[in-house]
Amino acid sequence: MAAKDLYEKDLYKILGVSKNDKPDAVKKAYRKLAKDLHPDKTKGDKKLEDRFKEVSEAYEVLSDDKKRAEYDEMRDAYKSGRIPQGGPQGGYQSNGNFQDIFGGGDPNDIFSTLFGGGRRGPSKGQDLQTETTISFRDSIFGREINLRLSDQTVTTRVPAGIKDGAKIKLKGRGAPGQGGPGDLFITINVTKHPVYTRDGDNLLMTLPVTFDEAALGADIAVPTLQGEEVKVRLAPGTNNGKVLRLKGRGVTRNHASGDLLITIEVTVPQRLDAKAKKALEEFAEATSSESPRKDIFERARA
Repeated sequence: MAAKDLYEKDLYKILGVSKNDKPDAVKKAYRKLAKDLHPDKTKGDKKLEDRFKEVSEAYEVLSDDKKRAEYDEMRDAYKSGRIPQGGPQGGYQSNGNFQDIFGGGDPNDIFSTLFGGGRRGPSKGQDLQTETTISFRDSIFGREINLRLSDQTVTTRVPAGIKDGAKIKLKGRGAPGQGGPGDLFITINVTKHPVYTRDGDNLLMTLPVTFDEAALGADIAVPTLQGEEVKVRLAPGTNNGKVLRLKGRGVTRNHASGDLLITIEVTVPQRLDAKAKKALEEFAEATSSESPRKDIFERARA
């Protein structure tokens, strides 16, 4: 693309955004236009195909901070007359030397690199982006997904252990271009699980236990995300907040597995019948000399 063909174009108008719009607004406008104008949808309409190409070229510039800043500077120079209307043949000397404005170089080369074209050969098609949502379990074990994009269905495998917000790149599944199609990027959103959360390759869960289980000790069955039940042993006198570790029951990636970390939560009964209340009163009396706060005032004065 010739230099003047670029800086005479209002790329913001092409995308229907303003110069002050943030990148998210530019991206949103492009995605809507690209969806409506995608060649798979327009089915050979030359006018709409040209419009799709124009929109893709505009987004390629405005989605890149560096290219956008260069375009804004060149566009402002053109509109203010520092670059004469009529293009390079009009001469740059009449309104200041091009090197004084942009630091030298062939103006056609500088402008054409904004589109990734020029002497580097034909550019590939625009990269496309989409997103999908999977369950927490599927993010841990992986699954095959099918996405409907315009008039085509894209099938791919979500790898085991993928994290919320991660992207999958499908090479050559983007928009068509003279240098070949662009790529498709799929953002993976992961729903929350009612029991498990994740920290790196470790899975975390909270295990409610009764006061007597914590005080006397107990063997308690724990569910794992793999579907098995595993028993963990509470030692007598286990404190609230203690963390137990089940090795290898976390996320498996690259032939290595994280752990399942279990935080003990001692529950307090909300209602007591007469028999239970009497038993607790007897317990309190029997252990009255073992106050956990016996030295708190002394430590507070330290």
